Amino acid sequence: MVSFTLNGKKTELDVDPEMPLLWALRDHLHLTGTKYGCGVAQCGACTVHLDGAPIRACQTALSDVEGARVTTIEGTSDKTAEAVRAAWLALDVPQCGYCQSGQIMSAIALLKETPKPSDEDIDSALSGNLCRCATYHRIRAAVHDASRRLEA
Repeated sequence: MVSFTLNGKKTELDVDPEMPLLWALRDHLHLTGTKYGCGVAQCGACTVHLDGAPIRACQTALSDVEGARVTTIEGTSDKTAEAVRAAWLALDVPQCGYCQSGQIMSAIALLKETPKPSDEDIDSALSGNLCRCATYHRIRAAVHDASRRLEA
């Protein structure tokens, strides 16, 4: 039995504690916003927050989240998340959209840590998030836009 807080709610799963968090989220908890991309923590599509920090769910065992707080794209709802979502929509960031939940989760974590990021800050924080459609310029612009929205 693995117990953790998921999107603000106490959660217990009676599954193999070595199961990757990604499969627990998608297959057992039916939260499909977190995507499977590569399975080796290289693409960022599976990014979630563990105690506020971005992690790759595909390579994080359930046993690693015991007693911790996990937030998925479905559970983001604070002012930073709303600013990021608004910026993403305003700038029409997604093309195919597959990587976007991971991009958004990384952007939220960045803005909480660095409210006014430089281009270099953004590039560094999101460098592990791959976009097959190469919308990186729109992603960077949206992070700056979200930063301005948070200032207002």
